Amino acid sequence: MKSGKRANARQLQILKLLKLQGRLAVDEMAEMFSTTPQTIRKDLKVLAADKQIIRFHGGATLAAGTEYTSFDARMEIAREEKERIGQLVAAKIPDQSSVIVNSGTTTAAVAQHLSRHTGLKVVTDSLLLANILRKNVAIELMIPGGIVRDTDGAILGDTAVDFIRQFRADIAVVGAAAIGPDGALLDYDLREASVSRAIISGARNVILAADSSKFGRVAPVAFGDISQIDVLVTDDRCPSALRDLCRDRGVGVLT
Repeated sequence: MKSGKRANARQLQILKLLKLQGRLAVDEMAEMFSTTPQTIRKDLKVLAADKQIIRFHGGATLAAGTEYTSFDARMEIAREEKERIGQLVAAKIPDQSSVIVNSGTTTAAVAQHLSRHTGLKVVTDSLLLANILRKNVAIELMIPGGIVRDTDGAILGDTAVDFIRQFRADIAVVGAAAIGPDGALLDYDLREASVSRAIISGARNVILAADSSKFGRVAPVAFGDISQIDVLVTDDRCPSALRDLCRDRGVGVLT
């Protein structure tokens, strides 16, 4: 523990479970450890104060940068929510349209559900998403040149940004590492933020695909604001503060 306060055995087990599963509800943890929700909330308060986890209404998720840097590990975070979000976003993308999709675990779920679309022209800055999309012969797929990040296959750099700036797509689908309380769309990598910024500016309609645990997180680089989004597609745990923020900024919310 970073703070120097020694965690008890249950708190260490909670942290271990979150590293395996990504996020858990308070009631689930209370049942697992045969204790009360109030006791679990106290444990989560200690772990959150040490910046090991991030609390949300009814549960907690692993803090970004706490031993889940690989793409495969991040895919496990809120897996069910991402799957449903991916399905819903894909359903909003019509055939015969042009789409730009940025690198991310939630956008990867979107790509998986585009398998039955026809006539799409898709630009993506991700080798992983490109590998998913190339299996559909009815999709015309384009990727930029640039530097490939080894952890997840994201394509970064000025060359990628310049390539994406050439397009005016019907729809952009973007994910975010975090959504600030003020509506800032946040990421950890300055280069990736530059690519995402270009994607948003090059689309007539922008869909933000993000599970509800992203709200209130902290990340150092802003690439946009929620007001630049047309529709937020999230899960049914979307907090009221985020719904209110979207309403005030004229952003639709689908869960």
